[in-house]
Amino acid sequence: MKKSPFIYKGLKFALPILFFIGLVSSRPALAAEARLTDIVITNTQDYLLAYFSVADCFTEDMKRAIDNGVSTTFRFFVKLYEVRNWWWDRSIADLKVSHEIKYDNLKKVYIVRLSSKDNKVIYVKDFDEAKKLMSEIVGLKVTELRNLQRGNHYQISMMAELDKIRLPFYFHYVFFFLSLWDFETDWYAVDFRY
Repeated sequence: MKKSPFIYKGLKFALPILFFIGLVSSRPALAAEARLTDIVITNTQDYLLAYFSVADCFTEDMKRAIDNGVSTTFRFFVKLYEVRNWWWDRSIADLKVSHEIKYDNLKKVYIVRLSSKDNKVIYVKDFDEAKKLMSEIVGLKVTELRNLQRGNHYQISMMAELDKIRLPFYFHYVFFFLSLWDFETDWYAVDFRY
């Protein structure tokens, strides 16, 4: 039985494409997944505060893109509920804050804007210091304590994600691999009684 030349030609073109798809789809699996760590929920005299960090959120591709002027934003989501046994949970707080980083090539500094600190802008020369600022939430005011009742059960949930990169239209074709370093952590929850 003679093989059709169309099948052979089809395989000749399909194999490189399948190899390329396998290479691209396996790459994110090789990278460490971003996750929340060092979660602490505490209070001052007036506020419930949240502290946490995002680990494994920067890759070499991200650093290269940032060093080439791509502005990058991390978004952090924090939700606080009163847990009620016989009724729906009551939402107390639903916060969204962001940290943005951009590299200034002329001044050779990283510019970090922290919405969690009233849009404070910090200039740093060291990328490791900029990474730390970007990936940490320090003393985020979740709610005033007067919104909580003594003895009640509460749950605070949090997650982080890399905001989708927005490039000029003509760059989308060149930089389609940038989607490989988008991340989103799982939701992490902490139960407590006030």
